[in-house]
Parts: sequence; structure tokens; C-alpha cells
Amino acid sequence: MKKGIAVVLIAGMTALLLMGCERKVEPLSKSDFMLNTFVTVTLYDKDDPKILSDCLDLCRSYENIFSKTIEGSEVYKLNHRPAGEKTVTVSPDVEALISKSLYYSQKSDGAFDITVEPLSSLWDFTSPNPVVPPDAKIQEARNKVDYRNLTLEGNTLTFLSPDTALDFGAIAKGYIADRMKDFLLEQGVTSAVINLGGNVLCVGQKPNGTPFKIGLQKPYADRNETIETLNINDMSVVSSGVYERHFVKDGVNYHHILNPRDGYPYENGLVSVTILSERSADGDALSTTCFSLGLNKGMELLDSMEGVYGVFITEDYEVHYSQGAREFLAVKP
Repeated sequence: MKKGIAVVLIAGMTALLLMGCERKVEPLSKSDFMLNTFVTVTLYDKDDPKILSDCLDLCRSYENIFSKTIEGSEVYKLNHRPAGEKTVTVSPDVEALISKSLYYSQKSDGAFDITVEPLSSLWDFTSPNPVVPPDAKIQEARNKVDYRNLTLEGNTLTFLSPDTALDFGAIAKGYIADRMKDFLLEQGVTSAVINLGGNVLCVGQKPNGTPFKIGLQKPYADRNETIETLNINDMSVVSSGVYERHFVKDGVNYHHILNPRDGYPYENGLVSVTILSERSADGDALSTTCFSLGLNKGMELLDSMEGVYGVFITEDYEVHYSQGAREFLAVKP
């Protein structure tokens, strides 16, 4: 399962910080292309380019751990382990990511599944001439997907099937954003925005004491057209949608959020799910999980959890809110 890129827009970021009575600190921003998207970090209370560079370097280092396609990454090595090798010792970061992934795999009864790699690798949503994979190959790959073929005890990961492979595309960006926030806080930053191509994590609030305003892109519309604007203070905003990485074939929209049970993109009447949470890793996993579960079950899951909120958009462009989500609207209905 992979997330769409750039489904959350940053809006209204013009705040200045008054330092004493004279000096103003302008927002300082830097971007780089990684994680198959543009990653941008903006500082609002520090005028230090090195903090930005080091923060982006940290993001790159995590990509070199979690990527399934970069040869030499830890996840690449796990997926290309020698035949017969079942038990592997993993790094603390991979252990933490697998642990959280298995938690959401269990909570969703497999609707979220980090062993989806054999299936996700069949689909290419960025090709100039995309094709629907043959059904026989989809069914063959689908039979290899099952998070229950993984066990994790401490830093010891055991593969119960030689066909099991990992894909952290539905959670890695959130985990990385959280680590980037930790780094900024260690540097004394108290006002910043981390944007990992749609995974937006706000550090604190604007220097003038007001929330950051995060616009939710209207599905299938221009990137600057928003359907809602949220007031966000020290929280994460992550969206999963069917309109970013997708293609249309014979009148059918094939998007990147795959159903592990049948191997095809979900068709459940949803076009977008946005999750507000304290930790971006939770928002990342939950946006895919709630999309996979559909409107009613996804809403039920969120309403059973503390400190997480959801905005669901259905095919008729109606917006649905989980309990407490409306409180974040910049303009209350």
C-alpha cells in the first residue's frame, strides 16, 4: 500500500516572529526530492540553514533504511534475504516501524498489511502507458500477502513464509516525519512545518500564537483548490486518496490503495481520508487503514480511539467527520 503524494496543501503561512523590538525572523524553508516526492521543512522561529539541511539529511538517511527499491537499504536486504533464512535481527528503527505496522494490521484485520509488497510491485501507477496486471498474476501475488507470516520479538524478526516481503509505503513517511520533528525540537525549534509530500506535521503553532492553516485539496481538482481548511496546532495531518497516483482504463479508475484480499484497488465509495493525530506515523497508517475499512467501519475505528480524528470524502464530494473533527475547521459550519 502506498500513499498518494501532495494530497494536503499548506496555506496561510506568512507569520513573522518578533525578536526583541527590532529584528524579524522570516520563515526559512528548504526542499529536496526524496521518498518519491518533494520534502519541505519550514522554520518559523530559527534563522539557521544548517538545521534545515541536517533535518533533510536525516530524512534521506531514513529513506536509505526503509526503501524497498534502494539496493543496500535494510528493507531491500530483508526482502532479498537468502533462501532459507527465516530469522533476522533488525535495527531499532525497523523494529519500531514493524511493531507499529503489525499493530494496525491486527487492528484492521489485515485491511492494512505491510506484507503487500508482492502485490504492490505488480502495479505501476506512474508509467506513461499503465496496464492492469493479468488477473492470474494478481491472484498469485495476493496469496503471498499475510501479515500473520511475520513475528517480531524484540529486534528479532521471523518470516514464516519464504514469499513474505515488506512494503512500508503506507507508514514510513509518517514515522520519518516524527523523527524529523524530534530532531527539530532537540535543536530548540518550537514553530515549524514538515511536509513530506502530503504528510504534514506541524511543530507547535505560528510564532504569533495562532494555529497553522492546512488546506485539504479538493479531489481531482487543481492543487490549489481546497475543500476544507483546518486549524492545526502541534499535530499531524495525513491524507490518502484515489486521485493522485492512478490511471483510468476502460472507464475504471485504478488507484494505488490496494485491497490485500482481492489484489485490486479498493472500490468503496471513498475518494479521500484525512487523519489528524499527534504522531504522524499513526496518521499515516490510519489514513490507509480507514480508507481500506470504508466510511462506516473507518469512522467506528476512529471514534473508538483517543486523540485521532478523521475527515472522509465520498464519491459524491460529501464531507464526513469523525467525533471531534469539526472542531478543527477554520470556518465552522
